[in-house]
Amino acid sequence: MDKNLRNLKCERIQCDEIWSFVAAKERNVSAKLRESNPEAGDCWTWVAMDADTKLVCSWQVGRRDWVTADQFVGDLRSRLANRVQLTTDGNRLYLFAINTYFEKEVDYAVLMKLYGGSSSPTAEVRYSPAECVGCEKKPKIGNPDPKHISTSYVERQNLTMRMSIRRFTRLTNAFSRKIENHVASLAIHYMHYNFVRIHQTLRVTPAMAAGVTDRLWSIADMVALVA
Repeated sequence: MDKNLRNLKCERIQCDEIWSFVAAKERNVSAKLRESNPEAGDCWTWVAMDADTKLVCSWQVGRRDWVTADQFVGDLRSRLANRVQLTTDGNRLYLFAINTYFEKEVDYAVLMKLYGGSSSPTAEVRYSPAECVGCEKKPKIGNPDPKHISTSYVERQNLTMRMSIRRFTRLTNAFSRKIENHVASLAIHYMHYNFVRIHQTLRVTPAMAAGVTDRLWSIADMVALVA
């Protein structure tokens, strides 16, 4: 993917982050575990998706911090061939990184979702997402089209990840013990998602829709690449 996902002619990019953990959740990481496994704790996957072709253009695993945001946005910028409209959530780490790597060559907007909830959550509320009661669209750079200020596709992709990658299933012990295993599972997932899996709406793979490849890849092709 690193070799093939270059000079992408995307028009609308959506970005989001999805939470998981390595070895233990952050609050359960002991000093002994931290010493033996420095990567233990909360782990975030930053994802950039083409809203039209559903191609995952770039992804980065790390903390929800400035360092990871900088690496993620820098990698995304290096893969794009033209000016794009870019939408993210309200994570403030994006703005400085986008200013750094895109400068003024981007139409960037933030979609802020407003959530409502009870002051005394019940068990049902605890395990269910909060109710979204509204959205605010905030242009930040350039002239983004209000009709396309959205993160719906990349958020739906988060569900695909949780359904497809066992390590992302909540409330189970199916988590990675090492960060290397976590990253490897993501690499396999995105390779399959981009090049092998037929998208139900597009009727082709995202890579074919984006013009990255003109053929349908198979599991055997993936195995041959690894071998």
